[in-house]
Amino acid sequence: MYALARSLLFRLDAETAHGVALRALDAATRLGLASRLAGERVADPVELMGLRFPNRVGLAAGLDKNADHLDALGALGFGFVEVGTVTPRPQPGNPRPRLFRLPEVGAIINRMGFNNAGVDHLVERVKASRYDGVIGINIGKNLTTPVERAVDDYLLCLEKVHAHAHYVTVNISSPNTPGLRELQFGEHLDALLGKLREAGSRLDRESGRRVPLAVKIAPDMSAEEVALVARSIAANGIDAVIATNTTVSRDAVAGLPHAEEAGGLSGRPVFAASNAVVRELRRHLSELPIIGVGGVDSGEAAVAKREAGADLVQLYSGFIYRGPALVAECARGLKALPGREPREAPTPPPATSRNEESP
Repeated sequence: MYALARSLLFRLDAETAHGVALRALDAATRLGLASRLAGERVADPVELMGLRFPNRVGLAAGLDKNADHLDALGALGFGFVEVGTVTPRPQPGNPRPRLFRLPEVGAIINRMGFNNAGVDHLVERVKASRYDGVIGINIGKNLTTPVERAVDDYLLCLEKVHAHAHYVTVNISSPNTPGLRELQFGEHLDALLGKLREAGSRLDRESGRRVPLAVKIAPDMSAEEVALVARSIAANGIDAVIATNTTVSRDAVAGLPHAEEAGGLSGRPVFAASNAVVRELRRHLSELPIIGVGGVDSGEAAVAKREAGADLVQLYSGFIYRGPALVAECARGLKALPGREPREAPTPPPATSRNEESP
């Protein structure tokens, strides 16, 4: 069924097709049909970051930037759904066209530029959702905020989403916001993570519930750079790392249509680079949860990501190309993988409902 739908959707430009597909999924959810698209939900519970994930397969941020489709996406069998990236103020992102398919290699190039309706809109959509699974909220900075003031945007978003997220991801690795990747290194990273950890701990105490902080990093790093990032993550008490975001490299797609479009490349061509970062992170962060993302388009790819050192995996481009059936395929593959014990974080205080009014 999805192959037919995809053939029709791929006749539209990529961003239009994205919107049409999500609206169709919303309609299917209202009719009670969405869960049938993905088949039987795979139960493979694991405890990480003090959270219980129903299975190890999640949806990566970027597909539902505003949490407008949370119920529909949550019905497809994911163990967790990450929404965003969201910024303090609404912003339109970069001019269209800004999303391109490279079907020959199962890839996508995007230069969306954190287009979103702002953090207040996202919070209201999460509060209105009936999805009862694990929700991650991915936060970023506005384009017009100088890099040296970026921490203000992250702190504002953290304050607003804390009561409604199960975990919060700090996105410092999108290539589509000028200067953002500078925050991944050295004093910039330590200062940002230190202030966010301090604010997160205060919010945890005030609310009586612990909301883990994750950091999402880029694949375009040397082993030495990954080691420095890992050191900063550990020193600042960050709870997890997501590896990786899109790549600016075009080596794997040279000569293909759209290959020279500006933006971040995702999908199968980033698989090896993402796995290399995951392996290097695992060398330095033996117990910290790692969420692996980048090029997972089959159950075998999900297993390879886990064997590289990831505890959980996320889908994005593979989900666009393969459809809802990929969720269960990956979850079954990971469930069948023997020999790796889950890395558990200390159990936090009981969490209040995300739909309750915050104090």
